[in-house]
Amino acid sequence: MSLFFLRRAKPLLLSPSTFRRQASFASTPLTNLLSRSFHSTVIMSEPEKKIETEEDLERKKKKEEKAREKELKKQKALEKAKQAELKAKQAKDGTNAPKKSSKKSAKRDASDENPKDFADPETPLGERKRLSVQMAKQYSPAAVEKSWYAWWEKSGFYKADSKSSKPPFVIVLPPPNVTGALHIGHALTSAIEDTIIRWKRMSGYNALWVPGVDHAGIATQVVVEKKLMRERGMTRHDLGREEFVKEVWKWKNEYGGTILGQQRRLGASLDWSRECFTMDEQRSKAVTEAFVRLYKEGLIYRDLRLVNWDCVLRTAISDIEVDYIDIKERTLLKVPGYDKPVEFGVLTSFAYPLEGGLGEVVVATTRVETMLGDTAIAIHPNDARYKHLHGKFAIHPFNGRKLPIICDAILVDPEFGTGCVKITPAHDPNDFEVGKRHNLEFINIFTDDGKINSNGGPEFTGVPRFGAREAVVEALQKKGLYRGAKNNEMRLGLCSRTNDVIEPMIKPQWYVNCGMMGKEALDAAINDENKRLEFIPKQYTAEWKRWLENIRDWCVSRQLWWGHRIPAWYATLEDDQLKELGAYNDHWVVARNEEDARKEAALKFTGKKFKLSQDPDVLDTWFSSGLFPLSVLGWPDETDDFKAFYPTSVLETGHDILFFWVARMVMLGMKLGGDVPFSKVYLHPMIRDAHGRKMSKSLGNVIDPLEVINGITLEGLHKRLEGGNLDPKELVVAKEGQMKDFPNGIPECGADALRFALVSYTAQSDKINLDILRVVGYRQWCNKLWNAVRFAMMKLGEGYTPPLNLNPEAMPFSCKWILSVLNKAISKTVESLNAYEFSDAANTVYAWWQYQFCDVYIEAIKPYFTGDSPAFASERAHAQHALWVCLETGLRLLHPFMPFVTEELWQRLPSPKDYQRAASIMICDYPSVTESWTNETVETEMDIVLSSVKSLRALRAELLEKQKNERLPAFALCENDSTSEIVKSHELEIRTLANLSSLEVMLKGEHTAAPAGSAVETVSENLKVYLKVDGAINAEAEREKIRNKIDEIQKQTEKLKKMMSVSGYEEKVPPHIREDNATKLAKLLQEFDFFEKESSRLDAEMVVGSGQQRQKH
Repeated sequence: MSLFFLRRAKPLLLSPSTFRRQASFASTPLTNLLSRSFHSTVIMSEPEKKIETEEDLERKKKKEEKAREKELKKQKALEKAKQAELKAKQAKDGTNAPKKSSKKSAKRDASDENPKDFADPETPLGERKRLSVQMAKQYSPAAVEKSWYAWWEKSGFYKADSKSSKPPFVIVLPPPNVTGALHIGHALTSAIEDTIIRWKRMSGYNALWVPGVDHAGIATQVVVEKKLMRERGMTRHDLGREEFVKEVWKWKNEYGGTILGQQRRLGASLDWSRECFTMDEQRSKAVTEAFVRLYKEGLIYRDLRLVNWDCVLRTAISDIEVDYIDIKERTLLKVPGYDKPVEFGVLTSFAYPLEGGLGEVVVATTRVETMLGDTAIAIHPNDARYKHLHGKFAIHPFNGRKLPIICDAILVDPEFGTGCVKITPAHDPNDFEVGKRHNLEFINIFTDDGKINSNGGPEFTGVPRFGAREAVVEALQKKGLYRGAKNNEMRLGLCSRTNDVIEPMIKPQWYVNCGMMGKEALDAAINDENKRLEFIPKQYTAEWKRWLENIRDWCVSRQLWWGHRIPAWYATLEDDQLKELGAYNDHWVVARNEEDARKEAALKFTGKKFKLSQDPDVLDTWFSSGLFPLSVLGWPDETDDFKAFYPTSVLETGHDILFFWVARMVMLGMKLGGDVPFSKVYLHPMIRDAHGRKMSKSLGNVIDPLEVINGITLEGLHKRLEGGNLDPKELVVAKEGQMKDFPNGIPECGADALRFALVSYTAQSDKINLDILRVVGYRQWCNKLWNAVRFAMMKLGEGYTPPLNLNPEAMPFSCKWILSVLNKAISKTVESLNAYEFSDAANTVYAWWQYQFCDVYIEAIKPYFTGDSPAFASERAHAQHALWVCLETGLRLLHPFMPFVTEELWQRLPSPKDYQRAASIMICDYPSVTESWTNETVETEMDIVLSSVKSLRALRAELLEKQKNERLPAFALCENDSTSEIVKSHELEIRTLANLSSLEVMLKGEHTAAPAGSAVETVSENLKVYLKVDGAINAEAEREKIRNKIDEIQKQTEKLKKMMSVSGYEEKVPPHIREDNATKLAKLLQEFDFFEKESSRLDAEMVVGSGQQRQKH
């Protein structure tokens, strides 16, 4: 493609208004100009006007000189315009001015250019972008992506109207954490969702994309707690709940909008008028209403169960907030709150003495400190070794507690270890179930901050849990009950926020009963008769089924201070024996506010005195997130938005939160909103680095989207790492990783290139291995797009006016072809978008622009614009019209993927006369197929043209080391008249695209010999092409190539003959297949004959060549 090597063009896109402005400026008297310039820049007081120093006079002189220079430039520009006008008149009259050297002319044009004409003027915020007079010669992402977004937003192009008669299309942005900054996962979400919403908006939908931010209970509390400790040396407990919550709101208001601002940089066309926060007034109202309704229906209840407990945060956390690491053997790990590393991956064995002197039983555990809460020892009922212990007891060595020997076939594997298992129902999930099955005592031995409580015995009370681990081993050794330790492979759960080791703890919590709601959510996706929910890709339907068939009740309470306070009040009655909060489970009342709670309690405890206290816990963040499709549209109120836009259309998110978020939205949406909250769920892949590794700060492979958009040096990447919290060893590894992956940093790519790369990656099913070089490639492609449009605009010329309608039948061949393949690109793109195959859609648009418009069409029409030949006047006009249609339609086709560059280029296109076009490309119609453009015959003929060109280019590349761009003669040998007619009729296109000096078309049988000094390439069974390269041909190498072809044909012929000669061939093989095989054989024999003759020709040429060489010597 030669667009990169275009000659410098004369300045383009000078509007008539610009000429008028220049002309009036030039005709203004010089004195007036000087006066105007002087008084517009200098303001003097009356006394200063009377006295002028030498410096003043010198300054004045310099200003006058500058003004004269400026005036001179203007005069030159005017003169140049007049010359151009004269030249055009001469061309029209048939007279020609003397030709000048094109190189000298190009140099003069370049020197006459004003750099300011190529730079965009400053645009006031929110106004339509002010474009440079001339298109810049190189694409610059920073320049192109500036100003457009603020104008789009201020113009209201993103806003949806609840009163509109257009069909609604709604997406809710998965609310990012208020603490967050944009990461590459957010960028992928935005790229996909913005592509969808822009496409739907352009396709005539009332498109709504709702932005919101999640209050992120744990994450935000952790951030503010760290800030408090760093700046004031205080914990939240030092500050108190009320003051701490004020601090969090203060932090949120100051820093919480960062990520939404960054979404703007990506070009996300969100309806900012509907922006919401999960803890704003309307969303908080929805959360309270949902909790109350579910409680009234018996779907929310309070129970004592095992939870994931974080001893640093002092709260229960959800499964998704637990990261698991695999430990192979004894390993020392740093744990928050401990000065020295803690030992994991060790199985400790110890003995429990049996009651009545019956001996001992040996058990083993990786958490020996939990033996302080043991309440039983389990054996398998069929284990003969312990038959005599059925119904017996062991004695706890530290507190004398009697531990029953119980039989449990579900938990105990008699082949594993000693066959005896210690049971700690309050601190192990499996033991918890055993405790329920056997009605065991549940003894919690830990305080909320992870110290041994009084249940652990006076010897250990107040000792941190991992300190107690060592103390218990020591105490067992003293009592002679320690039986050793060995390496043990295990999985360890860590809190993703604090890195604390998760402790299973039994706690009273609020739960949502998910049984029936889960079944309804499952049926919505798998009930073929009434399917209301579709997953894309389809593979996730099976995962949906797996999750919801085994769903457990959902713990929705958290022991945090930041979040939605649970709307439940505990009534402490005057005559209650136990006064602590929650002592009696039937003393809870749930209401929308304290006033309603008081009324409820008065009815429940008639005639009794009570004191109300609100539950200090807050709701799981996923509870408010689960309500998001409802709450963002105004639920529980019957708002216009809710009536118009619920249910939404599609949910787009990562597959990792299919259960934690998607399932809960579906359950709550169906229960409270009366319908599934969306009909489609598109689950995008997870992003890894180019090597397939998970992105991690410690590896140095985390990619910040803004660093890709704006570019960053290697030093800048290192600086970001240094500002983090990596320890020195991790920092060294991370920097090495960055040096390996980004030795020169990351070049500026822009938002368009990043978006396009991310969308094109979505074909990878569940993981994206993101290579920044691919993004860089699309940034370079933006430059190619820019140059193609710039070149096309030059060919349109200054005064060009596009037509309102096209007549493809009257157009040249290449114009018919480009419109036909554009039609196919439109059809395929829309089809792919409808199927949520975004990678296919992006690649289709890319392929049309790159391989059909740039590589073929622009090159094919160049002869029409070479000089002002009257012979091509009609073709030139048609080519201009087709060019404009391709640019205008192609940019609209590309816009949802690359919004910035397409808007910039589209705004530069001329409009048809008396046609009022839309203000922005983003509110234009998305392209649709135009039936009259489709021309299969033309496409078939162009396939022959392009195949011929490809073969000729291959010969050129193979044979010519130097002068590869030299125009050479070529020949086409056609097997039949129809092929000959096609090649003859498109000789110009083949010559142009293959860079030939001539093309002679020969029909087989009408020529005696192939051209001497030429090489041959087979295009198809009906067409072969020769490229005449004379002395450049290596006859020996060419003969070897032909021999290889002959060998290949012989193999195929023998294989086919063998198949046709098998016994029963004539009787068993259908006639149409026998006929096909006979035709194939005839063609193979024909090819064999052709290449045998070619081989003989080359042999003869070699003999002649060697004879000539001898004569020379």
